[in-house]
Amino acid sequence: MAARSLSWLTVLLSLLIAPAQAQQSSVPAAAKDYRLGVDDRVRVTVFGEPSLSNEYPIAPNGAIALPLIGEVPASGKTIPELTADVRTRLADGFIKDPNVSMVIVTFRPFSILGEVSKPGAYPYRDGMTVLGAVATAEGFTYRAQKKYVFLKHEGEEEEIRVPLTATLTIRPGDTIRIGERYF
Repeated sequence: MAARSLSWLTVLLSLLIAPAQAQQSSVPAAAKDYRLGVDDRVRVTVFGEPSLSNEYPIAPNGAIALPLIGEVPASGKTIPELTADVRTRLADGFIKDPNVSMVIVTFRPFSILGEVSKPGAYPYRDGMTVLGAVATAEGFTYRAQKKYVFLKHEGEEEEIRVPLTATLTIRPGDTIRIGERYF
């Protein structure tokens, strides 16, 4: 009888723990190493402190402005690094042993220009491909070069010519240029 109630307890605990583990593993692999930048938006949750929990944009100066602790530099940091900074600042005379979590709510936009119907800046979605970006910009023009694209990652000096494939992904802040075909 004791073994049977122990198995029910194990099942119950696994049902309670599984959703939390699934939620943690749903974070895209790219987001774990992702470096925050201007125009990204993060959700900060300080457990037990609802007045401190909110969504915050990364301002043009590269910081997020939080109640109590003011501006915290965020640009160039990963989510774990920024979470540790916020936790440290809150623990410095404001909250005893703060429990802080943080997730990216919105990534900075990407830009697409050249031979697409509607060039411009568009919201980035995780795992976005160049073809998805072209579709967001309402497709190629009739003059578009469809064999390769020019891609410039944020923070890099020059764009590179890359063969266009269905799996070619982009990152937040990238600039995509669709060239013109000549024949």
